[in-house]
Amino acid sequence: MRKALALLLASERRAISGLAGLYASRMLGLFMVLPVLALYADTLEGATPLLVGVALGIYGLTQATLQIPFGMLSDRIGRKRVIAMGLVIFALGSVVAALSDTMAGVIAGRALQGGGAVAAAIMALLADQTREEVRTAAMATIGLSIGMSFAIAMVLGPWLAAWAGLAGVFGFTALLTLVGLLVLWRWVPAAPRRRRHRDVGMDRQQFKSVITRPDLWRLDVSIFALHLVLMAIFVAVPFRLLDAGIAMEYHGLAYLGIMALSFVAMVPLIIVAEKKQRMRSMCLLAISAIVISLAGLALPLAAGYGLFVWLLVFFTGFNLLEATLPSMLSKLAPAGAKGTAMGVYSTSQFLGAFLGGTLGGVLANYGGLNAVFIGCAGLAFCWWVAMWWMPAPPPLSSEVVVLPDTQSDTQPDALELLMERLAEVVGVEDVMVVPEERLVYLKVNRQQLDQVALNKLMAPPKS
Repeated sequence: MRKALALLLASERRAISGLAGLYASRMLGLFMVLPVLALYADTLEGATPLLVGVALGIYGLTQATLQIPFGMLSDRIGRKRVIAMGLVIFALGSVVAALSDTMAGVIAGRALQGGGAVAAAIMALLADQTREEVRTAAMATIGLSIGMSFAIAMVLGPWLAAWAGLAGVFGFTALLTLVGLLVLWRWVPAAPRRRRHRDVGMDRQQFKSVITRPDLWRLDVSIFALHLVLMAIFVAVPFRLLDAGIAMEYHGLAYLGIMALSFVAMVPLIIVAEKKQRMRSMCLLAISAIVISLAGLALPLAAGYGLFVWLLVFFTGFNLLEATLPSMLSKLAPAGAKGTAMGVYSTSQFLGAFLGGTLGGVLANYGGLNAVFIGCAGLAFCWWVAMWWMPAPPPLSSEVVVLPDTQSDTQPDALELLMERLAEVVGVEDVMVVPEERLVYLKVNRQQLDQVALNKLMAPPKS
């Protein structure tokens, strides 16, 4: 990845930095409410634990519903226009929530925030702005920015709420979004001619094959369950911190310590998962950590230290899964279908967030805080059982190469012969040739790949 980033053009650097910032700031606005809404809900008319949960997760419903239509709309009217429209909707939702003094108003604002569903359009514009050889590194930068935004949100949200109240959190989100509009138009380079990118966008022809593969839907279930549990427990976790003697204005410091230590604990586990090919084992270990920590959070707290231990265990498992699940999906998705698989995966994530917030609210409303942790622990155990039967993913990665620009390559017989020769290259496991895009999508084992043979085969003929 470091080598690829060093090869970036100036326009690519601007596109990656600008779009990663847009994506991260948007997620920051969605996540900042997570550690504070339950605590400040008593200032809102009509607040109940059930409605707090709905407010936390409602953005996931509108996000899941609209992200694919927005992505398709960007193919028609342009990426920047759709992204700008989504950012305006997101800012409007933030303003609605900031000005509301009722829980119904906050729910409406959060739903509008999710309605600014521009994730697919941002990824498509990033693909438009980058060359195939640096695109994987560009996408990884987006993923890194999302992880950082979540950690920052957990610290910044409580601080802003203590200083300016819940309205201040939503107001800051609106201001951040307006800055994002300036970045979009003044920093991100002008959009080039729009193209289809099968490793980024949805492909209807591959949708059925993606959703019917057991290995891929297990990953969809995993991200669904992960964000369901995350949203559900934040109906209760802020009150656990209060019970441990942590005043609201210091919750940000508590989360800062927990998130920092969890990242430190996660790093060696990721190294084992990637370098030692222990993806499945690390995934099961992370889910086990979540099950155990949720059960621990339901226990009576004799001292505050126990709470921090359980939260540290939970977020170590959470961060590990956030890093490894997309990597597993990239390895398992067929050649040329990673974009479709990722679209289904992202939709599952947002639906999990919506149902998780609602479930947490129901459990807290009718069973109390302990019911939230016990219920989530039971669901996480069922998730662990489902993942136990998943085979270890093969050590494959995606590669996109340009089809040689010769007239014979567009003939069916020539394309069939090219696919056969590519499949014979050592280390190439799957091939998809798309002549209208002039691209070849490959799944390769880089430890075995005969790069010389591949380069020779894909080299343009000498004139």
